[in-house]
Amino acid sequence: MSTIATTGTTGSTVPAYAAPAANAPLERTTIQRRAVREHDVLIEIKYAGICHSDIHQARNGWGEGIFPMVPGHEIAGVVTEVGPGVTRFAVGDRVGVGCMVDSCRECDNCKAGLQQYCTGGGAVMTYNGVGKDGEPTYGGYSTHIVVDEEFTLRIPDGLSLDVAAPLLCAGITTYSPLRHWNAGPGKKVAVVGLGGLGHMAVRFAAAMGAEVTVLSQSLKKMDDGLRLGAQHYYATSDDGTFEALAGTFDLIVSTVSAPLPLDKFLALLKADGAMANVGAPEEPVSLNLFSLLAGRKSLAGSAIGGIPETQEMLDFCAEHDLGAEIEVIPADQVNEAYERVLASDVRYRFVIDAATI
Repeated sequence: MSTIATTGTTGSTVPAYAAPAANAPLERTTIQRRAVREHDVLIEIKYAGICHSDIHQARNGWGEGIFPMVPGHEIAGVVTEVGPGVTRFAVGDRVGVGCMVDSCRECDNCKAGLQQYCTGGGAVMTYNGVGKDGEPTYGGYSTHIVVDEEFTLRIPDGLSLDVAAPLLCAGITTYSPLRHWNAGPGKKVAVVGLGGLGHMAVRFAAAMGAEVTVLSQSLKKMDDGLRLGAQHYYATSDDGTFEALAGTFDLIVSTVSAPLPLDKFLALLKADGAMANVGAPEEPVSLNLFSLLAGRKSLAGSAIGGIPETQEMLDFCAEHDLGAEIEVIPADQVNEAYERVLASDVRYRFVIDAATI
């Protein structure tokens, strides 16, 4: 069991890996976790996934970074303590924490279970955010975390914690748009990119009954794409792909973090089709609006999912035996893992063994 030093009413000091400044390598340190409040649970983290967003933020690619920064919003662990008012969880429960740890809870979106779209000040992010107490939030590259029970997810017994961790971001980020745009039997869905997000999008769309196509820069991952559930696989580096697939898809889910030639991709949609973007490139993108007008097409974005939908996604994964394909690493390899993610040298998600922190 990992160590935790209790410091009374002020909370606990725990080990973590943090970026001390923008673009600085992550290093081992200690951080302060708050004392368990009325509705909090203390979670001993077992595994923490490495998301491409972690790299963007640790390197301040999106700006507004709060340093030192402890990344990590794909967290799976076990409850070790509960506050006196907690009713949803007990010590020993297998739980997860995703991208949010709080919201206003009062706006229309929060009441509808869409906490990620909170209009009452915005959701409090698991890391690189500021809590209602004015303190910065620190993420899952740590041995423990304290989270309100309303933002804690139950991990079904059918999912092992290591493959479940990436579901808390990569899973829900792709599940949500597929559900929203009704992926299922009779629908043709294209997934752009076969990485940490893309491989889960393929698995979900296939499990929902859609006809799935992967659109990747090259064909080097074709065998994986077909094994994961895709029926078709095309290289976007081949201009012939765009000619052959014009007007084909009901839904395109783009999982890549690079700016795409949107007009070419929008031409792949049927009339009334939608292209949902879940990847967030650091550079601006552009398009010709005629690409939307011709066919009443939609260009949309989708950000993670609310707490109810995230629980639904976890239950769906347990029912269909779906988990992320992972490579478990010790914490001292996190900087090397970042470089490998940027080089697309992972199939398909790095997961930190928190026992090594």
